[in-house]
Amino acid sequence: MLIPAARSLRPLALLLPLLAWGGPADALDYPTRPIRFIVSFAAGGPNDTIARLLGQYLAEQLGQTIVVEDHVGAGGNIGMADVLAATPDGYTIGFVAPNNAINQTLYQNIPFDFVRDSTPIAGTMALANVMEENLEFPAKTLAEFIALARTEPGKINFGSGGVGTSPHMSGELLEVMTGIKLTHVAYRGSAPATTDLLGGQIPLMFDNLPGAIQNIKAGKVRALGVTTTKRVAELPDVPTIAETVPGYEVSVWYGICGPKGIPPEIVAKLNAAVNAALAKPELKQRFHQLGGEVMPMSPEAFGKLVADETVKWAKVVKFAGLKVE
Repeated sequence: MLIPAARSLRPLALLLPLLAWGGPADALDYPTRPIRFIVSFAAGGPNDTIARLLGQYLAEQLGQTIVVEDHVGAGGNIGMADVLAATPDGYTIGFVAPNNAINQTLYQNIPFDFVRDSTPIAGTMALANVMEENLEFPAKTLAEFIALARTEPGKINFGSGGVGTSPHMSGELLEVMTGIKLTHVAYRGSAPATTDLLGGQIPLMFDNLPGAIQNIKAGKVRALGVTTTKRVAELPDVPTIAETVPGYEVSVWYGICGPKGIPPEIVAKLNAAVNAALAKPELKQRFHQLGGEVMPMSPEAFGKLVADETVKWAKVVKFAGLKVE
């Protein structure tokens, strides 16, 4: 039977606007090409290490390649600026860490408001920072270090992976709470800082635990303390800094974001894929071996965590009188 032309064209006319819009249909098909995962610090550092490890499992969940790119500089602001300037289609995501909350107050001319301009996607990992020193340094415990630092104000250098990173702020918080004065040496990522620590060019550094744990276990550096309130299971003999400096705490978290405006359906699909990857026993074990724990979260919960941390670190930055032009 022939269908009259007028009747056959009407359903098509109704469908065309939906096809042109492409919202839910695109989300249903997503992803159809590789996804860029931008890390704001140098290759070989803890952020890069975790991103590449997570990317392997995320690729399995999504059925697409995850391409990790390191965009280094300005305490992580260059990489995050690249993330936030990308098309909000879910094909560019970014590695989120405490520096993104810290930098909002620390940097005076930051070109974006991270909370306002980003789309929170998922939490990934909770971990500690660690205070570690070259084996030749004379202080063998944190108490000995503090006593020595008080006799040499400003003469002891400590390295970190960059200005505004949580390792940097871990050192600043120790100064505030003990009254000692150290000199910060900022590197373009923790990997080059670690090289100088091992070589004796700097006596001390703070680092995210995943970047330091193998050297600690191998006896190549001495760990004076972890920044969380509880000891880390993988390093039971390393005390917390709070055992010597009561009330001291820096908890570290990692997550994933994208530029503002990613369709909710794509955010939900990414979040489900990340949480499914984090549920894998083998990934949990790898995170545990690196001194951390999986941290699955909804987009809303992760967004609240970042917002709360931004307020918290703003108080520390202002109290310490820190700023970067």
